Amino acid sequence: MKIPGPDHPIAIAPHPGRVRIVLDGVAVADTQRALSLREASYPAVLYVPRADADLTAFVRSQRTSHCPYKGDAGYFDLVVNGTRRPDAVWSYEDPYPAVAAIKDHLAFYPDRVDAIEQG
Repeated sequence: MKIPGPDHPIAIAPHPGRVRIVLDGVAVADTQRALSLREASYPAVLYVPRADADLTAFVRSQRTSHCPYKGDAGYFDLVVNGTRRPDAVWSYEDPYPAVAAIKDHLAFYPDRVDAIEQG
């Protein structure tokens, strides 16, 4: 486990406004409680509470990954109206303490959904 610091900062803050994740015309997530995670020089990633997602569209995949700063991630395919997007979503179900705020949240690859709308 690595701890964020000056060489690899991680900041998590509430995202102002609404976030909707859309696939095939269906909002698979809709929230006003998203978190924005900024890590080092990477683009910010929005994390949506699971409670604000339509989990019937999520199918757990076999893919996993490990981040030395955040922990182990599990992935989900999105399936809506016959449209399937493999590994479109990831989640840190037991994140390291430094990023504990993203527990029970989901993140989406922008190129694997039709839209990430921010209002």
